[in-house]
Amino acid sequence: MKVRILFFTALILLIPGICISQNYDIIIKGGHLIDPKNKIDGVMDLAIKDKKIALVAKTIDEKEGKRIINAKGLYVTPGIIDAHVHVYFGNNMDQGLMDGPNSIQADAFSFRAGVTTMVDVGSAGYRTFPKFKETSIDGSQTRILALINIAGEGMRGGPFEQTTKDMISRRAVEVAKKYPDIVVGFKLAHYSGHEWGPVDSLMAAGKMASLPVMVDFGGATPPLSLEELLLRKFRPGDIFTHAYAYFPDTRESVIDENGKVKPYIFEAQKRGIKFDVGHGGGSFRWKVAVPSIQQGFYADVISTDLHTGSMNGGMKDMANTMSKFLALGLPLQDVINRSTWQAALMINRPELGNLSVGTEADVAVFSISKGDYGFIDIGTDKLKGTQKLVAELTIRAGKIVWDLNGMAANEFKKF
Repeated sequence: MKVRILFFTALILLIPGICISQNYDIIIKGGHLIDPKNKIDGVMDLAIKDKKIALVAKTIDEKEGKRIINAKGLYVTPGIIDAHVHVYFGNNMDQGLMDGPNSIQADAFSFRAGVTTMVDVGSAGYRTFPKFKETSIDGSQTRILALINIAGEGMRGGPFEQTTKDMISRRAVEVAKKYPDIVVGFKLAHYSGHEWGPVDSLMAAGKMASLPVMVDFGGATPPLSLEELLLRKFRPGDIFTHAYAYFPDTRESVIDENGKVKPYIFEAQKRGIKFDVGHGGGSFRWKVAVPSIQQGFYADVISTDLHTGSMNGGMKDMANTMSKFLALGLPLQDVINRSTWQAALMINRPELGNLSVGTEADVAVFSISKGDYGFIDIGTDKLKGTQKLVAELTIRAGKIVWDLNGMAANEFKKF
């Protein structure tokens, strides 16, 4: 009798259409899925198998999953891309953001905000990038991409970021070509001279490597012309960061003295120039952001400029920065778009920032907390809001890496 039962069991398993195995590693059920690339905005189920998105559908049978996560009442999004961070952390106290104490360790601050990909923007230069890769990128669970600083040492501070003789386009391009899976562009930051030489070196690198460049204007006196940079130096796809900063004496703002967005800003955006928030510890002011949004100037990508000088100030983290744009009146779908798909396009990584079947399973699940909140810009002004995004669950490459309230855990049963 036992032999006969085993025979029929084996026969059933071989019959097409009859399967008692569990096809998916994880099924997220009942969440409101927002995937801007695929124009999905509604309640859907999502299944993950072998580290990949396996299925997105109205309903997926729970019996098909090894682990079921109930996301009813929550928002399911692609893993968030923070396109402006500094994660070349180290113990060299005099080296700032380059292998120094002002950068942060990526995994410690990414997943808790729903972030699965970070883009380090210029912490390392062409000379220091190999060590950055070894010490900060290779062992990270967070996906880390990078812009190479045109300054050889990177963001080491002081004279290292001002030495034009060390801004060698060819050397930067060599690093980019050696590490094409990591390097997504080039960066110029903090240069304070009133001359275009460093920008020209940066542009030369971008053209040679066919990669975008990012400029963070330094503190030149008088300021260099923002119109000249955007309309005559930049190519479509190049990036101006700190879009809502206000340093009237040393850096041109996107608004004039009357709070009006300068016409050439809209012209540049129509040409395909990208604008990055890059909040930081001193580069986001409500006096710029509020009138800009009211007049229809929206930064293409929301990002934090995460480092030790910003994470304990008004910026805090990516989820808080995204919440600020809800307070500014942007719809949630737009906030998610500028934190996922638009960021992926800006860095030319269309395989990221979406939930297409077959892509690596980077997923974030958010709740929206309702209340009376105050959002600080760089520590001087507060804008009130009623909503705050909270990262409940983060999945990186199919693995649960953050679970705030145990929504993916088994219920503990007392003895």
